[in-house]
Amino acid sequence: MSKGTVVLAYSGGLDTSCILVWLKEQGYDVIAFLANIGQSEDFDAARKKAENLGAKKVFIDDLRAEFVTDFIWPAVQANAIYEDRYLLGTSIARPCIARRQVEIARREGAQFVSHGATGKGNDQIRFELTCYALYPEVKVISPWRIPEFYNSFKGRKDLMEYAEKHGIPVPVTPKAPWSMDANLMHIRMFFCVFQTHAPGDLYLMTKNPEDSPSTSDVLEIQFKNGVPVKVTNMTDGHSKDSALDIFSYLNEIGGKHGVGRIDIVENRFIGMKSRGIYETPGGTILLKAHLDIETFTMDKEVRRIKQGLGVRISELIYNGFWYSPEGEYLRHCIAKSQENVEGKVQLSVFKGQVYILGRESPKSLYNEELVSSTLPHVHQSACC
Repeated sequence: MSKGTVVLAYSGGLDTSCILVWLKEQGYDVIAFLANIGQSEDFDAARKKAENLGAKKVFIDDLRAEFVTDFIWPAVQANAIYEDRYLLGTSIARPCIARRQVEIARREGAQFVSHGATGKGNDQIRFELTCYALYPEVKVISPWRIPEFYNSFKGRKDLMEYAEKHGIPVPVTPKAPWSMDANLMHIRMFFCVFQTHAPGDLYLMTKNPEDSPSTSDVLEIQFKNGVPVKVTNMTDGHSKDSALDIFSYLNEIGGKHGVGRIDIVENRFIGMKSRGIYETPGGTILLKAHLDIETFTMDKEVRRIKQGLGVRISELIYNGFWYSPEGEYLRHCIAKSQENVEGKVQLSVFKGQVYILGRESPKSLYNEELVSSTLPHVHQSACC
């Protein structure tokens, strides 16, 4: 007798491939779900692998466009940045993936969902809070928190032996001393050693700024309601006007010039520090441009309140509360603040930096006559 059906957030890697087989051994029917959110992946190979490992069904869904419009754009509106530096590329990807995982679970009548996140990281919380918020009746199977599982797999060697025993294809190259997560927004690498300098070949989205072109790209980004609606390269006339194309093109330009690299220590929600190395080229360009057009068009006091909301929602996103009542409320408030954030920003991308060149807007609050006119001096005497 089957214990029921479980929808597994599947990556095709060693961990989730072993989890797929392990769940079958426990008596579950397994549906594998792989989300395309812009990572470099052989999706056909991943499908065949899951089928060969015994998945009852395999869903591979292209979520790139909705990842941009439903998750990246609200983060841009909020100027969302965690602990002053991290642009939340992984944090906003997890509710996007888990939302579709829940949709599949409901449609297929699955009573369970599962994932490969460890018990020491943030992703377990992001996946599970989203699943419980959108499908309260579902039960989450988290193998890395089940003693029977983690006592059997105390290291990579145990996973490799299990894979070989069960006919799971294993990596033929040695594992790098860091873990990686990639999507359209960014690439993230976690290092365990804090003192070691990151090797030059670690970076995949961005060129070393020293090796980037000696000529800048000048871009014009047009905003409406606080989100980009068009990007034009003023250097060569190239333009994009769909959400996915805009963001992909900004990644391309930013990557070419080495924009968006950071090496930081961050505080995880569960109470430990970790070292993260990030590449976020397009997101970094948009943060600079959006801050500029927002300041140009937004009332001073509204923006002061909105800055505080941006810090708060960044923490909520990082901690997995995208679908919480407070998260939804804050996104609504931030969207309201963006109604007049409209116009064009011209900027230069060059050698790892983004330089704002100018801006224009029909909603500008700048009054040239008032600023440039000579006002009469007003003497104020002290009162006793």
